[in-house]
Amino acid sequence: MGTLNDHHQYMYPSNNMNNEKCKSRVAVPPPQPFFKSLQTSFKETFFPDDPLRQFKNQPRSRKFVLGLQYFFPILEWAPKYTLDFFKSDLIAGITIASLAIPQGISYAKLANLPPILGLYSSFVPPLVYAMMGTSKDVAVGTVAVASLLTGSMLSTVVDPNENPKLFLHLAFTATLIAGIFEATLGLLRLGFIVDFLSHATIVGFMGGAATVVCLQQLKGILGLTHFTQSTDLIDVMHSVFSQEHQWRWESAVLGCGFLFFLLLTKYFSKRKPMFFWISVMSPLISITLGSVLVYLTHAEKHGVQVIGSLKKGINPPSFGDFVFNSPYFPVALKTGLVTGVIAMAEGIAVARSFAMFKNYNIDGNKEMVAFGVMNIIGSCTSCYLTSGPFSRSAVNYNAGCKTAFSNIVMSIAVMITLLFLTPLFFYTPLVVLSSIIMSAMLGLIDYEAAIHLWKTDKFDFVVCISAYIGVVFGSVEVGLMIAVTLSVLRVLLYVARPKTVVLGNVPNSICFRSVEQYPEAQTVPGILILEIGAPIYFANATYLRERIVRWVDEEEERLKSSGENSLHYVILDMRAVTCIDTSGISMFEEVHKVIDRRKLQLVLASPGGEVMKKLDRANFIEKLGQEWIHLTVGEAVGACRYMLHTYKSKSTAESETWSNNV
Repeated sequence: MGTLNDHHQYMYPSNNMNNEKCKSRVAVPPPQPFFKSLQTSFKETFFPDDPLRQFKNQPRSRKFVLGLQYFFPILEWAPKYTLDFFKSDLIAGITIASLAIPQGISYAKLANLPPILGLYSSFVPPLVYAMMGTSKDVAVGTVAVASLLTGSMLSTVVDPNENPKLFLHLAFTATLIAGIFEATLGLLRLGFIVDFLSHATIVGFMGGAATVVCLQQLKGILGLTHFTQSTDLIDVMHSVFSQEHQWRWESAVLGCGFLFFLLLTKYFSKRKPMFFWISVMSPLISITLGSVLVYLTHAEKHGVQVIGSLKKGINPPSFGDFVFNSPYFPVALKTGLVTGVIAMAEGIAVARSFAMFKNYNIDGNKEMVAFGVMNIIGSCTSCYLTSGPFSRSAVNYNAGCKTAFSNIVMSIAVMITLLFLTPLFFYTPLVVLSSIIMSAMLGLIDYEAAIHLWKTDKFDFVVCISAYIGVVFGSVEVGLMIAVTLSVLRVLLYVARPKTVVLGNVPNSICFRSVEQYPEAQTVPGILILEIGAPIYFANATYLRERIVRWVDEEEERLKSSGENSLHYVILDMRAVTCIDTSGISMFEEVHKVIDRRKLQLVLASPGGEVMKKLDRANFIEKLGQEWIHLTVGEAVGACRYMLHTYKSKSTAESETWSNNV
């Protein structure tokens, strides 16, 4: 870091800095009526995409059609549907159905629910989403993490083995609550709440949940009949090793064999993307081979547990099965809210990812409404929580889907299975379902993302690992709470402790940048330039006042120790200060007084319109003086240097006059 000593090294933005007519003044925006200002703020907060602009200057009949298309996007793309689209969606729908059937059965077991519910949940919700969803690629179905959450949270009050009917009804109730919650957030345009789950939070949480899910599958792999309801690592390991005498080698061999097969096909498909369908078909192949093997060897009589009979027919209604008045409702409420947030966050993240790949836009709030409505309707038709799982959506994308019609094809395939093919699953071994779940979950443990976080941002890595440890050693709820708390804490730290840096002039330019980022940047003698890197609120006003005063103290000490010219001006670069509240204005007044008592001058550079408006209303501009507020840092430095030059010339002239008089 150097010092800008030569007066001519800096090119002023204006040739006549003493001529006020040649210098642009920082304008104060014209006042707006309170209600208009409130309306603008409300619109920018809840309607940043301005969804109502398409209704402007349209006849009433057209507005009605547009309204229907807004809530039911199928009415917009269906008239443009082509035969080529149908061929692509047909192939994609059949492909994801081959994955949805085994995954649905497996995830239902993970939630401690009857396996048939996994098929029910892959029939009705996709039909609803096809009509209301905005994504072309999301394939709707049950989700592993939400299934685990549903099973573990409800199991704390109701044993699914002792009272399966009550447990089932609580699952329907939790799904209804999740649907209402999701739809309400979407209708109220509160989709930004999901953004509080940062990328680091999701990586850690999903990795921890995947680890817990894999540990839970040891019950099926080892053929155990009794297992802990807890999900933490210590309890699961204790449950596994305290029952060594009950381990079934038949189940272990079968499970490890199918797990190896599933992982091998996934590895092959990853190496050869054109053969992605091999890993897609492998779960259904595993179920088929496992069922045939058990049937031929009568392995069910030798300790290998099977699914048993599945009820034939499509979803029965479940309107009257909700539990609202019993003491169990608070647990259903909590489960619905937690699983709703997780499922919604995953579904929207998946939809945004694939929309980016195909270069089209989705509406996050409309997605929330679609997820909410499909879960509300699903809860009334014997379904439990569904969303847009990544694995199924990735298969849909790779299979070449063109529209959401692929979900309808999948639903029809599942309906055919429900009506005619359920008896074929009688001999399906549970250990194969455990293998399917484990192979799917291992892909969610994204260690590469964790390594990237460590290299890029250590705090994000801490958030990620904290979420992972919380889930694995505590519970899914504890891990989620830790992750969200740390993410919110980071946001608060950004706001409460904004970055302030000293600026210097980059050589051969008129730019002023951080002297830390640009060590060659030169400070201006007699002038301290500080950049404030955030809006100024009550949460950070005190800190900023103390930090600015400390910067001034440190600069004066540095100048005194080095014997350089004394400090005269303190310039605050306010480009990043987008808004300010009354506490921030009070902070400026206090800083102005402190600097004024030290015979220094406070100067503001680049204040925004909102800031100028509030400073003007508080009469701070009048107290400071309009001449000390500038459009840019360069202009502010030029004005201060001109004043310093004038002051020095005047002082020199006065000294000579005094000497002559003496």
